[in-house]
Amino acid sequence: MHSLRLATRHLRTRDPSRAINIKPKAAIAIATPSHEFHQDPYLLRKIDIQSIDRFGGGRLGFVKLKAEVSNGQGEKLPGSVFLRGGSVGMLLILQPDDIPNPTEEDKRVILTIQPRIPAGSLSFAEIPAGMLDDSGTFAGGAAKEIEEETGLRVEQGDLVDMTSLALQAAQEPGSGERLQSAVYPSPGGSDEFIPLFLCRKVMSRGGIEELQGKLTGLRERGEKITLKVVPLLDLWKEGIRDGKTLAAWALYQGLRQEGLI
Repeated sequence: MHSLRLATRHLRTRDPSRAINIKPKAAIAIATPSHEFHQDPYLLRKIDIQSIDRFGGGRLGFVKLKAEVSNGQGEKLPGSVFLRGGSVGMLLILQPDDIPNPTEEDKRVILTIQPRIPAGSLSFAEIPAGMLDDSGTFAGGAAKEIEEETGLRVEQGDLVDMTSLALQAAQEPGSGERLQSAVYPSPGGSDEFIPLFLCRKVMSRGGIEELQGKLTGLRERGEKITLKVVPLLDLWKEGIRDGKTLAAWALYQGLRQEGLI
C-alpha cells in the first residue's frame, strides 16, 4: 500500500475535504509470482476523505478515509481506513542495584494507568507509549516518551529495538511490500504501527518504590498518568487488555529464548 501512504502525505499540502483520484498505475505491488494477486493486481483507484482532526497549530492529525481498491475484474478489497500514523512503545524493566545478578523474579516493570476514552476506561493499564512526530528517530521518540511519562531519563543507546531484532531473526521472505519494522495493532482498520523497545535500568530499591503511584504526564496536553510498578513475571496479567503490552511481553520472552537479548 505504498501508494496509499504517498497519497496521505499529499493531504498535508492540499484541501483534505476533497476526493483524490489515483492514477491506475498506482498498483499494490505483488513481487512474488506465486501470489494469487500477481496476475491480476489490485489498484488503488480513489481516496475519499471523510473527516479530519487537527492538532495544535493547525497540523493535520487523524484522518478517516475510504480507499477504493479493486482488480481488473472489479473485485474490491475493504477500504475503510483510520489514519493516525506511528507510535512507539517501551518495555521498561527496573533492576534493583543491590542484586549483582537479578533473576526474572527480582525485576519490575513500569505500567502507566491513564484514561483511554475510546476504550471507555479511566484507568487503562499499558506500557509507556506515545505518538511519533516527524522529527528524530524511533529510539529518540522512545527516550522522550519514557521521560515524559515516567520522569526517568535514558539514553538512546540504552534502548533495544525488539521489533527489528525479531524481524531479523524471523528472516521474512521478501514480498515487495514496504512495511515498518513494527507491530500493527489493528491492520484491518488503521495504519498505526508501533516499534517496541526494551530498556533495562538499574535503580535502588528506594528509587523503584518511589515510582509506585507517582503522578506524571504532560498535564497541559491532557495527560493524567499514574505509574504502577509490577513484577516482570506478572506483566502479561497486569496488562492483559493492551495489545502492545502483550506484544512487548511476547517479543521479550521470544528474544530471551533465542539468546538475542
